[in-house]
Amino acid sequence: MRLLPAALCGHPGRAWLRGLTPGLSVNAPMEPGSSSAEKFYRIPKGKGPHSVGCTDLMTENEVEGSFLRLYYPSCSATDNEEAPWIPDKEYYQGLSDFLNMYRIVGERLFQYYVGSVTCPAKSNAAFKLGEKYPLLIFSHGLGAFRTIYSAICIEMASQGFVVAAVEHRDESASATYYCKKKSISEPQEESASGLEKEWIYYRKLKTGEEERCLRHKQVQQRAQECIKALNLILKINSGEEVTNVLNSNFDWNSLKDSVDTSRIAVMGHSFGGATVIESLSKEIRFRCGIALDAWMLPVGDDIYQNSVQQPLLFINSEKFQWADNILKMKKLSSNDTNKKMITIKGSVHQSFPDFTFVSGGLIGRFFKLKGEIDPNEAIDISNHASLAFLQKHLSLKKDFDQWDSLVDGIGPNVIPGTNIDLPPAEPE
Repeated sequence: MRLLPAALCGHPGRAWLRGLTPGLSVNAPMEPGSSSAEKFYRIPKGKGPHSVGCTDLMTENEVEGSFLRLYYPSCSATDNEEAPWIPDKEYYQGLSDFLNMYRIVGERLFQYYVGSVTCPAKSNAAFKLGEKYPLLIFSHGLGAFRTIYSAICIEMASQGFVVAAVEHRDESASATYYCKKKSISEPQEESASGLEKEWIYYRKLKTGEEERCLRHKQVQQRAQECIKALNLILKINSGEEVTNVLNSNFDWNSLKDSVDTSRIAVMGHSFGGATVIESLSKEIRFRCGIALDAWMLPVGDDIYQNSVQQPLLFINSEKFQWADNILKMKKLSSNDTNKKMITIKGSVHQSFPDFTFVSGGLIGRFFKLKGEIDPNEAIDISNHASLAFLQKHLSLKKDFDQWDSLVDGIGPNVIPGTNIDLPPAEPE
């Protein structure tokens, strides 16, 4: 039986299978004479000039509101601790459901292997004033949630972007929640504010249900959630008061006049890649988009009729894509020099989310969490190509153009276009 655990952030036909968790680890082997194990597998830090902070924001209006994790350039002198990578046990339960594991087993395994993992961004660190930063909205994949693309989001923030990683409530996340008021009869356990978390878990396909119909409906909601997140950040940037229902000591007023409202882009992985395309078609304020190993099934037929005018970069893994999916990308990008496609050699679908960094080498490769390429090299290629593309199409005055060749598929471990054999084009 061939294991294709590609759908955390992918699609169910190529789903993760149950053996994921035995490969996850954050502890190195004990050195002789040492009293404790040190963290060995690590989500990489940002390589840009800025320190990075992160904070969570949830607006009111329950399920219709916005929920996101914001990554941003922060003040470097801070005692703030690193943010937890997976912040609630319910996310372990959701991942267990998604992977068809018993919740009690999955929760224990995830807690044991990744419970102590943090992402290299300081929780609620002070926002770094003095610049206007471009804004990037990020959309996660199927079965994922807002925190597990931190390697990408932190790198972008370290290079001078404000990044809003949306947590989607379309039942495509393995788990998410909104806060609702407690009834008078309920104990005030979770918070003094009188709010409680109402959890929404991943919805599996029902018997006989047509997947394309469900995913297309979900991608419509996802695009609207990306646009809501954009509107929310711009509202904060304009100085409007926004109520964050989550307990946080982050000063949202510090964002006033700190976002460059003329330089906004959208980025996402797999189902999030489809969300990028749908968002570009609906919102012209997104000046360009980056789709990482996009899953094209959810994209509506109408989108191919010249409804995406903005520049678009497809960054694909070598092992995930197939002809029909690539042909849809090419249909969307044909005869447009501002739409590019590259493929990273030796990479897999899971080369983009953080799980590739917190799994050991042997098990990581066996369960397709790692490809043949070193995970750090793969993410560097993806991030560098993304930065070069963003510099060009957001007119940034940075040095990201040093990586322009990657956008054309030139360089070690990258190829132009696709590695997939495609049928010959039909004559027009």
